Amino acid sequence: MEKKNVLIIGVLVIGLILIAQLFNLQILQDEYKITAENNAYKHVTRYPVRGLILDRNGNILVENKNTYDIMVTPIEVKEFDTLDFCSIFELDPEFVKEKFREYRKFRRKIGYQALTFLKQVPSVQYSIFIEKSYKFPGFSAVSRNSRNYPFAAGANLLGYVTEVDQNFIKRNPEYKSGDYVGASGLEKSYENVLKGEKGYSILLRDVHNRIQSSFEDGAYDKPAIPGNNIVSTIDGYLQQYGEELMKDKVGSVVAIEPSTGEILALISSPGINIEQLASINKHYKEIVNDPYKPMFNRAVMSAYPPGSVFKLVNGLIGLQEGVITPETRYNCSMGYHYGNRKLGCHAHPSPTNLTQSIMMSCNAYYCYTLKAILENDKYGNIYDAFNNWREMVMSFGFGRKLGSDFPSELGGTLPTTSTYDKIHGKNRWKANSIISLSIGQGEIGATPLHLANLAATLANRGYYYIPHLVKESEGNPIDPRFKEKNYTLVDTSHFHKVIEGMYLAVNAAPGAGGTARGAFVEGLDICGKTGTAQNPHGKDNAVFICFAPRENPKIAIAAYIENAGFGGTWAAPIASLMVEKYLNGGSSRPDVEKRMKDANLMQNVPVKRR
Repeated sequence: MEKKNVLIIGVLVIGLILIAQLFNLQILQDEYKITAENNAYKHVTRYPVRGLILDRNGNILVENKNTYDIMVTPIEVKEFDTLDFCSIFELDPEFVKEKFREYRKFRRKIGYQALTFLKQVPSVQYSIFIEKSYKFPGFSAVSRNSRNYPFAAGANLLGYVTEVDQNFIKRNPEYKSGDYVGASGLEKSYENVLKGEKGYSILLRDVHNRIQSSFEDGAYDKPAIPGNNIVSTIDGYLQQYGEELMKDKVGSVVAIEPSTGEILALISSPGINIEQLASINKHYKEIVNDPYKPMFNRAVMSAYPPGSVFKLVNGLIGLQEGVITPETRYNCSMGYHYGNRKLGCHAHPSPTNLTQSIMMSCNAYYCYTLKAILENDKYGNIYDAFNNWREMVMSFGFGRKLGSDFPSELGGTLPTTSTYDKIHGKNRWKANSIISLSIGQGEIGATPLHLANLAATLANRGYYYIPHLVKESEGNPIDPRFKEKNYTLVDTSHFHKVIEGMYLAVNAAPGAGGTARGAFVEGLDICGKTGTAQNPHGKDNAVFICFAPRENPKIAIAAYIENAGFGGTWAAPIASLMVEKYLNGGSSRPDVEKRMKDANLMQNVPVKRR
């Protein structure tokens, strides 16, 4: 065949392919026409209903309520009565004028798009607008859902929803202007579960750009798919009760079910007022300017010195390393003396064994214990001994993120040998140089979540489940890592030896020296440990961890209250009231409950006021 004929046949084939494709696109594929000829079709977004958030008992923590967004298609707007329009929505006329100046500036980019003019308009205003809508061509309304909080608790852990901005859209192109997204708490962690999927309706315009009808009777419309509900691990009534107890206090309370790692309550105080949550943008400036930082979730973000509750960890490591036994006794002469220095302690009978040292919270006992751990002959030098101690501490979850499903969780702080080389010089520090670690002071920091996890680990006699906030439910399996046991490097056989001291700290007879007697509740067998963490900014911080009952524990709690002084005075009663609420359904100590609820300890907390 001649080259000329080959060329002619090739051109004809290509031409036929192009004609067929054009016919397919222009005649057969309406979907293409719909998107290409956007001046003839109007796409109206249908927003999905966001999933509910329930508590562990099926109570609704977060639901939806109807609101409306007022939309505008600038190219369709005719002259209208601005004052009448503003009176409906209580607007300043200058606001409307400024909006339209912006639309004119970007008219080519906007084209035939419908833009959000007003967000979350209440039903009353919407009804008036609908009656008068004929007076405002180019304006329309779209049904939206905003969040509602029937339980009036848990604002910081639930989080809030806000409209996406351009920076977010650049990082997440599947979102468009006008969409909403979970910005904190569970709303953020489980955005993909809760958000649902947007739909749309396609409307046909006439030659005058007026909406005539639905395109093809809605054949190409896409319904919105509602978001899925999630069942949280939270006990709504316990959360609510804890927030009442922590009113006018700065700090946090975290409660965990030891047998699962499920978080029963997570309280950060002061927190966001739940009534402000649904319209967070309206109150954002007020919240951000609050000197007590209610948006800052202390439960997972504050790296506090753990104080004396950390003695339990050092005691367990001492037992594991064989440098102490339950019978080991140390003297305490109002503290631990080394050289011409002293790490002080309160008055109590001396010497003490391990159980008594926990019950009475003796500082000297744990100074001697840490010294024995770091000067253990089986290690060639203090560096090796310290690294081993550090590894064992980390096995309790300290010094790193626990890996919960809560956003913004921080890992706390745990020093390294390099830390002390920088402070003291290489090979120029020893056990007494860092002795404050023995009582949870110095260069160690832990969040209340870490401390609650320690309480759960003690309750389980040596292991924990990663704390988490969502239960497994139909269509929403939890991450397998939340079902795995995380064992410490301390043998389980040692835990009952420190638990005896925790039991006596709460349950020993009055006058016997138990530091946590304020947490005693008849019949609950609460096991606890007080802490008083030194604070360079005012009064000491009050700390308490506990679990109950002693056998087959159902709840483990950490309470941390800033500038509140001795842990047994405030933290222990608050934690024990929550234990009693969870196990018994209420308090048998109305006088203690009233004292905790009425106490205002915020005045002790130094804050920077603007």
